[in-house]
Amino acid sequence: MNSPLPAGALAGKTALVTGSSRGIGADTARYFAAAGANVVINYRSKAPRAEKLVAELAEQGTQAIAVGADLTDPASVAEMMAAVRERFGSLDILVLNASGGMESNMGEDYALRLNRDAQVNTLEQGTALMGEGGRVVFVTSHQAHFIRTVPTMPEYEAVALSKRAGEDALRERIGTLADRGIGFTVVSGDMIEGTITATLLERARPGAIETRKEAAGKLYNVSEFAAEVALAAVEPVPADNTRLVGDVSYFTSYAGE
Repeated sequence: MNSPLPAGALAGKTALVTGSSRGIGADTARYFAAAGANVVINYRSKAPRAEKLVAELAEQGTQAIAVGADLTDPASVAEMMAAVRERFGSLDILVLNASGGMESNMGEDYALRLNRDAQVNTLEQGTALMGEGGRVVFVTSHQAHFIRTVPTMPEYEAVALSKRAGEDALRERIGTLADRGIGFTVVSGDMIEGTITATLLERARPGAIETRKEAAGKLYNVSEFAAEVALAAVEPVPADNTRLVGDVSYFTSYAGE
């Protein structure tokens, strides 16, 4: 796959992508690596998959490590950040990609703990390793970003609300980050074909992805959306700290009714 970032653009930089053993996170990490960055692959339980990605990147000359961490456990996140500091000394890019809430047997409050509380804690611990010029990217969906004004499918509503709560909590810290010279961008995309969330949603409501695809005209695939996430880490921060990927006409027209 072709990287959207110029070769060497991130030479000497270190990037941590949460939830990066597969999917959007993995491809984002690949793009950073292709641009010369040191890469930290975070996973919760897929250690073999994460180590396989590290080996792949190492073959290409990238300095990479895989670090397991349960983001809902602050102590686990602290251990991950300590590993980053020990190996690379500091952090330049933090991509908050990990999310969830549709999994079974994780508790009723899991979506909120992961999509809000864990995001804030990871931001605070991660930016403690950052200096001026650091960048933070929060990955979300249009269904969550616009949930305050546009309803979504009942099967996804709790997740959407929890992700919007996380986005709101992170946005409250934009001023503090800016004072330290750290940029913050929210990347919001439509449903992404091939993601675990799309798969779970399709199981809960068969035909949901195809219906949305017909309405939008196009849905981004994993590598296409990951390219937008990677670009958000290096391009100028938008005035509203938001990068909308793909069609938003349905969401904006609905909200304007």
